[in-house]
Amino acid sequence: MASEPERRRLGETFAALCTIPSPSGHEQAVAQWLTDELRGFGVELTADAKGNRFARVPGRGERFVLLCTHMDTVPHGATPIAPVVEDGQWTNRHNAILGADNKAAVAVVVEVLRRVAAEGSPVGLEVLFTVEEEPGLKGAGAFDIAQLRSEFGYVFDHASPIGELIMASPTYLRVEAEFVGAAAHAGIRPEDGRSAILAASKAVAAMRLGRLDDDTTANVGTIAGGTGRNVVPERCRIDAEARAMSEERVEAVVAEMVDHLHDAANDPACSCDLDVVVAREFTGYRQRADSPAVVAAEAALRACGYTPKHVASGGGSDANALEVRGFHCLNVANGTERNHQPDERVSVAALDGMLDVVLALVGELGP
Repeated sequence: MASEPERRRLGETFAALCTIPSPSGHEQAVAQWLTDELRGFGVELTADAKGNRFARVPGRGERFVLLCTHMDTVPHGATPIAPVVEDGQWTNRHNAILGADNKAAVAVVVEVLRRVAAEGSPVGLEVLFTVEEEPGLKGAGAFDIAQLRSEFGYVFDHASPIGELIMASPTYLRVEAEFVGAAAHAGIRPEDGRSAILAASKAVAAMRLGRLDDDTTANVGTIAGGTGRNVVPERCRIDAEARAMSEERVEAVVAEMVDHLHDAANDPACSCDLDVVVAREFTGYRQRADSPAVVAAEAALRACGYTPKHVASGGGSDANALEVRGFHCLNVANGTERNHQPDERVSVAALDGMLDVVLALVGELGP
């Protein structure tokens, strides 16, 4: 269990990390902070070509385990992040994200490293701080897993109560479509135009969106087009997605979405050209309940007073990027709440609790 000085320092580390802007693709400042902080207690971080940061700390035995968190956040524009504790909750004083996703986990890992650097560790630790997790797990996807000595790893990146172990994550396909019609004056020659917005709206209206079943979702996230209200819009673009635990299911849902896009483009009322791109953001996985990573995590949670719970997630994490390349990695809920929202928060109790859990996990994996 963490001591009171360790808990106080955890809060200080978390607040310091949150105040450093690190939207995806701009993680250099927080990476430098981590490099300097860890060097101060004897842990050296190395950088790869993508910008990920990696460290290896030997333990008392030959066994190693990977701890993985991401340094980036979703964008928050020019609004600063000023962490403050109110009623036992860390929040942003301003109307923007806090950055607890994933800096709560980053802070916990820093303090775990501080402890093992001073006292030694029963198990060797490999630590990976990734970049560009939010826009599609790009950092973890580019990391060279051949250098790992770990048997398996843990990602701490799920905004749900401590105790939840993410046993399944979906395959996620992205759909980008652009309709191209013909511009014309909307009041004088509308019949000469071909409305790309009309085509896009017909396509979206025909799609089945939201939660399609227990394991499948679909969404149109953005739609943009046109140049002015008196111009028949020549172009319109939509960005959509589908997620499912089953590979066959997500492919079928996307195929249906693409069919609706083509049907709308070919509708005589629209007669638009259409460009469609379907891309895989990440591949899903399922964990075995008896895997060593799961068994050790359950034991650590129980030791800290939490009841383990196996859940499936509709989101992805760096675990997806590592799992798809054959490295076993379990995503563990970290107690943050309302991630990606202006009212994002994490309780002091949850932050302290995760430090206890990871310290217990390190002990559990020792000889």
